[in-house]
Amino acid sequence: MKFSHWFLSLLLMSLLFYSCNNSQRQHEELIIFHAGSLSVPVKQITEAFKQEHPGVEIFAEAAGSVASARKISDLSRPCHVFLSADYNVINKFLIPKHADWNIKFASNEMVLAFNPESHKADQINSSNWPEILSDGEVRYGRSDPNSDPCGYRTVISLKLTEKTHGIPGLANSLLSKDQRYMRPKETDLIALLETHTIDYFFIYRSVASQHHLNYIILGDSINLRNPNLASWYKSEWVEINGKKPGEKIKQYGEAMIYGLTIPKNTPNQQLAEEFAAFILDRDKGQRILEENEQPSLVPSPTAQWDKIPEALQKFALPVD
Repeated sequence: MKFSHWFLSLLLMSLLFYSCNNSQRQHEELIIFHAGSLSVPVKQITEAFKQEHPGVEIFAEAAGSVASARKISDLSRPCHVFLSADYNVINKFLIPKHADWNIKFASNEMVLAFNPESHKADQINSSNWPEILSDGEVRYGRSDPNSDPCGYRTVISLKLTEKTHGIPGLANSLLSKDQRYMRPKETDLIALLETHTIDYFFIYRSVASQHHLNYIILGDSINLRNPNLASWYKSEWVEINGKKPGEKIKQYGEAMIYGLTIPKNTPNQQLAEEFAAFILDRDKGQRILEENEQPSLVPSPTAQWDKIPEALQKFALPVD
């Protein structure tokens, strides 16, 4: 009899504990800051994550990666997971004060997007696009280098194009052209193309594909896709705003690598790690990224491997 009372009490306590714990999870919030180029896969990833965690309310906020990093560093806004289109944004703007580590998780490449109604769309190809963009009747757009990695990557790609095609002054000529069509992030330019405000714009291949846009392949010497061309990419750079007002930093060209971190101000470390692990899992988030034409880089060497949470270390490699 005593045993029965003890067992019943234990069962009731267990149920009460489970109920309280489950109630807490029902009211958890997950805040994600991410690059605009990740909007489509992040939407799919968060929907899949909610199937496993139905009580979690997710807030995903897209912006240029530099602008997103400043929300953490300058505005102290709470964030569980930050996904940057350039892993170096995390290194330069968040580590070590606002984050401890950085995991490389995906790649991409630059393309020139257009639609069938774009001016000279029937003539443009992978060889003559610099000449087409230089035409006074053609309007093209790009994102702001000071807020978006796609913006400074566009500048670097244009400088590499000048050397590749042997056209002196090409980069400066195109960078001074159509500046009124510059926007904070690359995905803002899609609406300008759809309304025929612009004829072309520089964008990541994954985004062009996800939005069913026509695009020109730029070639590895220009598109920042090939890690084997690291020294060639690094031969060009662009100056962007630094951490402090009036400060300038040099951003050198390199192959496109996306980075992930959990900021130090995360409101819920456990939930942040669960979502990060979901993104980095080969059969979950990485599969979704691959389906959206963003090749996985997991696992990749990471300089801060020893500072990565133990549960996430398997998704990175220590630097030899």
